[in-house]
Amino acid sequence: MIPSNFEYHAPTSIEAALDLINQYGDDCKILSGGHSLIPVLKLRLAAPAAVIDIGRIPGLSSISLDRDRLRIGALATHASIAASDMLGQLCPLLATTAHQIGDPQVRNRGTLGGSLVHADPAADWPAAILALDASITVRGSAGERHIAANDFFVDMLTSAVQQGEIVTEISVAVPAQPRASSYIKVAQSASGFAVVGVAVQLEIDNGVCVGARIGVTGFAPKPYRASSTENALKGNPITEDLISSAAALADSEAADAMNDIHASGEYRRHLTRVIAARALRAAARV
Repeated sequence: MIPSNFEYHAPTSIEAALDLINQYGDDCKILSGGHSLIPVLKLRLAAPAAVIDIGRIPGLSSISLDRDRLRIGALATHASIAASDMLGQLCPLLATTAHQIGDPQVRNRGTLGGSLVHADPAADWPAAILALDASITVRGSAGERHIAANDFFVDMLTSAVQQGEIVTEISVAVPAQPRASSYIKVAQSASGFAVVGVAVQLEIDNGVCVGARIGVTGFAPKPYRASSTENALKGNPITEDLISSAAALADSEAADAMNDIHASGEYRRHLTRVIAARALRAAARV
């Protein structure tokens, strides 16, 4: 199908983009990579008066190290994250996750910020962002604010970004010591989206788990931290028995499992426990 008519704007600064967003209000859509927006427009599920393409704003696709934090521009593509030697060394979970997104076309056009704002419950990035305890920077006319990953995902296809705001950056702390990490998912065969995906970051000292962060995507209407699994791991030696018992709790934070053409809620619940165990084994190399 062909989208309904709209005005197209390609501002070259954040200030110009925010002016346009304030001008059109709810009657505009922001375009970054476009993999989610363009199909919606073509199906006429949305018919905005204007599309504001932020892809030409300089500085929003950079990847840099600022003292003890990695700073990734919202327009950094999945491919650029996967190919970054610095991220591969300092934060391998980001590179590992990026490699598993979609296909080469999707990875070369899709952006980290666009994926997070879209808040698809089957997207890969939310699990990793939660496991990394990342901070998402947004900017609006009133200034800049920072949203913790735990507070960013509100509901299905709903993030904490408000009308009139643009995501500009995602930042992740670089630990003093390398952390064990992994991202494992069962992918939908056609799209590559996660039926269930689990991202793990562990801090292990002499075989004992002293810290754990686990993000789960695909299971519930919004991604979440598997806090019960994290608590079961902390302070205990990493063993196969511990992994099995902790992974069995990975679905306990979300009351409602999604039920769709890809998997029933009951199967998703089972799959979450299985994939959590696999991700923990991969990270801990058990």
